[in-house]
Amino acid sequence: MSGEHANKEYSILQITLNLAGACLISGLIIAVTYFITAPIAVQKNEMLKEQAMKDLVTNADSFKSVPNKTQWFTAQKSGKVIAYIVPSETKGYGGKIEMLVAVSNNGKVIDYNITTTNETPGLGSNASKDSFRNLFKGKKSAALKVVKDPSNKVNIEAMTGATITSTAVTKGVKEAVDEVDEFVGGK
Repeated sequence: MSGEHANKEYSILQITLNLAGACLISGLIIAVTYFITAPIAVQKNEMLKEQAMKDLVTNADSFKSVPNKTQWFTAQKSGKVIAYIVPSETKGYGGKIEMLVAVSNNGKVIDYNITTTNETPGLGSNASKDSFRNLFKGKKSAALKVVKDPSNKVNIEAMTGATITSTAVTKGVKEAVDEVDEFVGGK
């Protein structure tokens, strides 16, 4: 070799074949990875959903889906239905708020868990904190109304600086309670 480099010219066909080969190999790697990890991801999501429901209804020993109701579950203890867990969606200050609401057989709020939100940090995001969530526990549909009077313990006191979020969350919880009441026959 005399130190000169030979210029290798590639034709369009060679470049196309090289790119197609690289895409095929990449696609196969992605497909194999998906094939291996997809069942694990499904199992993990089911475990997370089960844990979220256990967090809402702590004394339940099993959860079963409700026939003909999308994403509804019954919380059961010793084979007896003790609560319903239903999804709810409403519009807050920052957009859509999605939550799971646990409602007892007699139409009282047990708890709720916000699953998706884009509310203002430090204000509307406080709707998922215990200090606000505890205001709902044990309340029936009629009491689920937002008020600004701190002495009113019957209704839900709005969070300071987040009245829109307070109203939206309360509306979502109330809708879930009303749906359960209608489903069980208005007990």
